[in-house]
Amino acid sequence: MNILFHMYLSGHDPELLVGNFMGDFVKGPVGDAYAPQITQGLILHRKIDSFAQRNSHFQASRVRLAPHYGLYRGVFVDLFYDHFLAKEWSSRADTTLPEYITATRAIINRYVSIMPEQLQEFVPKIFDELLPSYDSISGIESALLRMSRRVRRPNPLAEGGAELTIHYEELKADFGRFIVEVQEYTAKFIATGGDI
Repeated sequence: MNILFHMYLSGHDPELLVGNFMGDFVKGPVGDAYAPQITQGLILHRKIDSFAQRNSHFQASRVRLAPHYGLYRGVFVDLFYDHFLAKEWSSRADTTLPEYITATRAIINRYVSIMPEQLQEFVPKIFDELLPSYDSISGIESALLRMSRRVRRPNPLAEGGAELTIHYEELKADFGRFIVEVQEYTAKFIATGGDI
């Protein structure tokens, strides 16, 4: 779950941010259950995920990882890109990462009551533990370990940190190219009201 990346790409609209933040926890047709901008945020989340799956730089990162991880390689790349964004935050944003996390949490807290129950329970962990740790490899390793424990079937998620270390510079270069393209894509989505 590349939570930081999705929040970052939401720009400055609070409800778009909320919808994008909720994206992994809202399944099926979006419908009219939420306010229009929150719905747009949910759609944006899905559009970003689809864009990544089609993007050559994201796919380059994916195939760098050991083939035996299979579909989990995409999960790893999501988390690894959150790591690189956190590491480079000061050059990509006009606030510090701790300031951003604090401000964003205040927005999320205003809307938490409308979020799926599973996400409501997860919000404190996201802001207290996950996001502040994403700028370190050990933080990504811990996040992957937590994810592995939430998946009911046996999975290799807890092993993913080693792949970040092995391919660090190549993955970082892929990220640098990917973020330019996904920022252009999301800026167009926001500017056109999702008409892309």
